[in-house]
Amino acid sequence: MAEKSWSVSDKFWEQVEPLIPKVKRDKTKAYQRRKGGGRKPMDSRKIFEAIVYVLRTGIQWKALPREYGSSSSIHRYFQKWSAEGFFQKLWKKGLAQYDDLEGIAWKWQSIDASIIKAPTAQESVGANPTDRGKEWNKTPYSCRRTWSPIVNRRNRSKST
Repeated sequence: MAEKSWSVSDKFWEQVEPLIPKVKRDKTKAYQRRKGGGRKPMDSRKIFEAIVYVLRTGIQWKALPREYGSSSSIHRYFQKWSAEGFFQKLWKKGLAQYDDLEGIAWKWQSIDASIIKAPTAQESVGANPTDRGKEWNKTPYSCRRTWSPIVNRRNRSKST
């Protein structure tokens, strides 16, 4: 059976697991429960698989299948891990590993981008993309006739 593109293999998980931020107890916060009390945190692998699923398939967070758990919890973990730099560390580690395997020609890297507006379309481009092309549409079409009802709206039920 072919693996799906969003499934996380054991080999990949072994490389990802050490990078995941550990849950830390805030020493400045006054907790009502003792240490270790309350609901246990979700499994990190399941959270990571859910995040990979969302990023790989492109679905909305709320459309996440229930087998992964609460979509709002998964999204909260995604935001927390992102703020702590987890995905950047993962990217750097993957890039370094690819450099070791295949080699990256760092001297020949280039960026293809434009930093100015298109020179031929300056007149039709407004300040905002929604403002483009508004000038031509202000005059009414000459081939269309204006709408005027034959019967006055208030007196439609009355016969004349």
